[in-house]
Amino acid sequence: MKVVVLCSGGMDSVAALYWARAHHAVSAVLSFDYGSKHNHQEIPRAVEHARLLGFPHRTIRLDFIGQLFASDLLKSGGDIPEGHYADDNMRRTVVPFRNGIMLAAAAGFAESAEAQGLVIAAHTGDHTIYPDCREDFMRAMGDAMKAGTYAGIELLRPFIALTKGQIAAEGARLGVDFARTWSCYKGGAIHCGKCGTCVERREAFLQAGLVDPTEYEATPPLPDKPVEHKGAK
Repeated sequence: MKVVVLCSGGMDSVAALYWARAHHAVSAVLSFDYGSKHNHQEIPRAVEHARLLGFPHRTIRLDFIGQLFASDLLKSGGDIPEGHYADDNMRRTVVPFRNGIMLAAAAGFAESAEAQGLVIAAHTGDHTIYPDCREDFMRAMGDAMKAGTYAGIELLRPFIALTKGQIAAEGARLGVDFARTWSCYKGGAIHCGKCGTCVERREAFLQAGLVDPTEYEATPPLPDKPVEHKGAK
């Protein structure tokens, strides 16, 4: 199948790009610049991997998100919280309906590129705090994309049942150089090691039994994962 891959430059989406190369014909790699604190660190990684694999890369600017939406993930928001990815305070990093907006734009791009599928790297760890990463949403969005395009664009989510550790293992198997990916929401010169996404990244390499190639500002003991997150269902 001819596919477009959504790739932010993070470890999950880069792994999804390598997965897509192994299973489909990649016609383009697509990133979104929406005013997050770490877009300037992530997108160059997506560009780099697209070029390495020989695929065209495109970036769609969504300036209105940074200007109009409320989220601490955005440059217009407050400080990035620290702690575990599943902590309640990480809800402050949710960008309202981000995936819905991006998938709608990507579906139009994919049909224009004469693709039949769109690959996204949503996974089980995202479900805790991001409602637009959960399978019920992805299934509904996939149905809308298929019904709303002449090409019947399919939404492919190969990692939807995997943990981030399992994605790390799969990416390593596919040859991903994770040192050339970005996770930290703070968007500094190097990974902070303490924000929710850095904690999740550190955990993933431990779970996968892989050496973590990331340079961190600090590596304090990993916080305990909350037993249960209200509203996760």
